[in-house]
Amino acid sequence: MILVDQPYISDFLRQTIHDNKLPVVKTDAAKALGFENAAYFWDERQAAQAVPTAGNMPIYTTSENAIGWIARHLAFTDLPAQIDLFKDKAKFRELIRPLYPTFFFRQIALDDLDTLDITDLPLPFIIKPTAGFFSMGVHKVTDAADWARVKTAVHTELAQTQNLFPQEVVNTTSFIIEECIKGDEFAMDAYFDADGEPVILNILHHFFSSADDVSDRVYISSKAIIETHLAPFTDFLRQIGALTGVKNFPVHVEVRLDANGQIQPIEVNPMRFGGWCTTADMTYFAYDFNPYLYFLRGQRPDWTDILKDKAGKLYSIIILDNSTGLEAAQIAAFDYERMLATLEKPLELRPIDYHQFPVFGFVFAETRAENFAELDTILKSNLNEFVIPV
Repeated sequence: MILVDQPYISDFLRQTIHDNKLPVVKTDAAKALGFENAAYFWDERQAAQAVPTAGNMPIYTTSENAIGWIARHLAFTDLPAQIDLFKDKAKFRELIRPLYPTFFFRQIALDDLDTLDITDLPLPFIIKPTAGFFSMGVHKVTDAADWARVKTAVHTELAQTQNLFPQEVVNTTSFIIEECIKGDEFAMDAYFDADGEPVILNILHHFFSSADDVSDRVYISSKAIIETHLAPFTDFLRQIGALTGVKNFPVHVEVRLDANGQIQPIEVNPMRFGGWCTTADMTYFAYDFNPYLYFLRGQRPDWTDILKDKAGKLYSIIILDNSTGLEAAQIAAFDYERMLATLEKPLELRPIDYHQFPVFGFVFAETRAENFAELDTILKSNLNEFVIPV
């Protein structure tokens, strides 16, 4: 079954639900999103009763906002505790400590940030909310002067975004400080099947504009990326599955890969693929299979066949976050057409209300590998060239 919730659901997922008559739980959020009048929608009691009778029923959430519903209605199952193992970054670090015994992390309350002495902390380090989303409150700290700047930035961001997401999604009362993980960053959509075996549905290389960049701007998938990392990333997920025992469980995973091939997890986001219907939808645009259906039906992609004609093609997600330095009230409009004109083959544009969320929209694109420069340009842009000021 599927739990839909704010802040966003794509037309592609709506159509997938409609065409395949997928059971959607008729929550208040689902009704607000237009899901309430089809025969294949389940009321909340029906949904809660169906879970134990169906065994390890595959459940997909479009948003971590739905985690609260699971905690309230499925408390009699193992699912809330399994979700918390992943969603709470401090608990996740404790979970994988046997795999990474020397990795440094420390949990700290928001109220203690201003008085924290960083003298004994390993520099550089990353600080982020214990439960977070969308790079909100994530910062890299390199020295004492940088720490003063970051503390101010964290408080400013919290004031601007405190009402955007429920506490299950972004918990800004607690933070985790971690040693800085070196290496290239990757994201993957995957699920653990009915036997607990991991199935990878896409792998994306997360590119950054500089060593200090922690934003989400450009993610790229390709034949070469998937073929190179499919086997080792599957083995890594198998270790995570052994520690948790999860089954029929979708995840969006972020890792770093160092120069020695060591995989170091950043986080595992439970019960969903990439947020805002991004990575899963892009998988369909790029590779012509539907990852939502693959998870719900327990199917595995035949990557040999899927990738046979994909050489030399890059498939990207471009997140148009508001990095302009301007408040939304100072922006009259965003010139989407001008932005799309910088790309050789846009596949999909999804504008977002930048007055409500700190992002102008999402773009899916196909690019020839030899034309990576167009993606590098948008990666390094602050997007001011596309903004029409008030």
